[in-house]
Amino acid sequence: MFEEMRTRFVIGLMTVVSIVSVSLLLQATGNVLLNSLFAMLVFYIVLPVGICSYSFNKRGVKLRQVVFYRGTARWLLPVFGLTVLVTALSISLYWLLLRGLLSLSPTVVDSLLTQRQLPDALWYLVAIGFILAVIAPIAEEFVFREVLLNQLMAIFGLWKGIGLTSLIFAIFHFNVFGSFLFAVVASLLYVKTGNLLLPILLHIFNNTFSVYQTFVNPSFLEWLMVTDINDLYAKAGANLIVLIVSVGLLISISLWMGRDLETRQQSIK
Repeated sequence: MFEEMRTRFVIGLMTVVSIVSVSLLLQATGNVLLNSLFAMLVFYIVLPVGICSYSFNKRGVKLRQVVFYRGTARWLLPVFGLTVLVTALSISLYWLLLRGLLSLSPTVVDSLLTQRQLPDALWYLVAIGFILAVIAPIAEEFVFREVLLNQLMAIFGLWKGIGLTSLIFAIFHFNVFGSFLFAVVASLLYVKTGNLLLPILLHIFNNTFSVYQTFVNPSFLEWLMVTDINDLYAKAGANLIVLIVSVGLLISISLWMGRDLETRQQSIK
């Protein structure tokens, strides 16, 4: 026991020293893009690996017990459908947020709608896109769904655990209500199947589309996307319909997925 604790301490100390050393070297180069990329890698890889390693060791869980391919194929189409719903919800909620802010602070709305200039460095765009689309979803699903959800379900029970986990997840995201609903669906998907790969795929699909939307600005969503203040009025009808339909469907799907979980209430070990 003592040897194991000492090994963990040494590994942790070496990791911290390495991170600090690399960070200092990158700061010396004066390259802002490299510094931000390194910070994101630490946040989305080093921290989650440390948290999950501790949790897995403490609970005696192996990776193959929570992430596996068996039975995944039949869930791919439903996961894709959920991605479409979540994306539609996010876009319409963004419209609702801007409409609400418009009367309070038009300057803030104008700032949010102003297109940001992307860096010219292609390597940085590719790297940041991959981190946001693939690495971040994997890290967040392991931390929030595998570690935090299990802990809170063990303490508070199934539904309170899902609710608290989803609330904490939403606080870390800009679109709080949309993120909360997404987290509830992802949590139910994990608890129902016992396979973390499915919420990971849902999260990757969702983030990949968000990255594509940011970098490419696809034309097929012009009828819904808000790009200036005039769109807040011109596209109000379409966004309101999409908002009502997507919220209704996601709530219905959540209730359907959770209907037999209360009786089973088996914790994911």
